[in-house]
Amino acid sequence: MTEGGTSARSDLWGGAGWAGFGLLIVVLAWRMERFESMGAELYTMPGFVPGMLGGVLLLLGTVLMLRSWHRSRQHAGTEPTAPLFNRRITIMLALSLAYAVGLIGRVPFWLATAVFVAVFVATFAPPEQAPARRLMVALLAGVLTSAVVTFVFQQIFLVRLP
Repeated sequence: MTEGGTSARSDLWGGAGWAGFGLLIVVLAWRMERFESMGAELYTMPGFVPGMLGGVLLLLGTVLMLRSWHRSRQHAGTEPTAPLFNRRITIMLALSLAYAVGLIGRVPFWLATAVFVAVFVATFAPPEQAPARRLMVALLAGVLTSAVVTFVFQQIFLVRLP
């Protein structure tokens, strides 16, 4: 096991998943309408930010895969296998699905984001952290994240949020 509790095998598959997802985002962002006929600049094209984020996911997924492959070559036969989906990953997926399907579009975006981030931070805070501190940090993270994301998308990118 590695210091984070995952095996090289699960990091390899996880990295491949993130790299594949990033590549899909880059391809779909590239295929989006560019509005060149309307005089749009590169940074104002709808696919610009998603394409950049997809590129970052592709890069970081590839780095994770390469590190995992290198680690598995160094410790061949000595590392126990870990499941690809553990309890934390299952909780993370459930929270993300609840946010995307259950909250977005049903409540204001700023509220959905604040609740999601607060619950996520509270759920994954270090277990040795005092409950009152965990709650305060989670609420602060939720409110600040929601405020910054809402401001950036509405005031800078001029995107109407659901």
